Amino acid sequence: MSETLSVVNSRPEMAEQLEAVQRASFPSLAEEEIMTAAHYRVQIERFPEGQFAVVTDDGRVVACSTDFRTTVDFDDFEHRFIEAVDHNWLGNHDPNGDWLYGADIGVLPAYRRRGIAKMLYQARRDLIRRLNLKGHVAGGMLKGYGRLKDQMSVEAYVAKVKSGELFDPTVSVQLKVGWQIHGIIHNYVDDPSCDHKAAFIIWPNPDYHSGQ
Repeated sequence: MSETLSVVNSRPEMAEQLEAVQRASFPSLAEEEIMTAAHYRVQIERFPEGQFAVVTDDGRVVACSTDFRTTVDFDDFEHRFIEAVDHNWLGNHDPNGDWLYGADIGVLPAYRRRGIAKMLYQARRDLIRRLNLKGHVAGGMLKGYGRLKDQMSVEAYVAKVKSGELFDPTVSVQLKVGWQIHGIIHNYVDDPSCDHKAAFIIWPNPDYHSGQ
């Protein structure tokens, strides 16, 4: 594949394609947690600059991401994803929030391993710098843990992922692009592939100015 890929802000007319990316990216996610076209339209309306899509030359959407602004209590970060994102409607978006919450990122299977996730992370970081936010937070689904849950604790799994001894399809990639693991979220999503668990990951904005 030689087509050119570019990152743009998601637009309402992309909603059905965005849902298709979501379903292809998370085939084992519970139906009630899937982002639908209706959700994407509302997300774009609430916080347009925080929603991104990766498109081909002819406008096909092959990847996308969803974000909202929030405040963070780093001493009490256990939460359910579906509640944080207001059941995918982003009703918890705080226009004055000082952190960007990475709600979702998905890439069509045929377009993986082409650096697309990195493109989306860069677009998010550019937004964080532009808005002078403290940084980025997210739940990194521990996609490799489900098959190993009977062999080790999630704490041991995360330690091995951090050291590079184990590769997690989601979190290992996130660590490579500058994320840090702050802790473990034990009841994040309804998804057996990660035994419902996620790493609470952060990317502090190195250019944040507190007085601005």
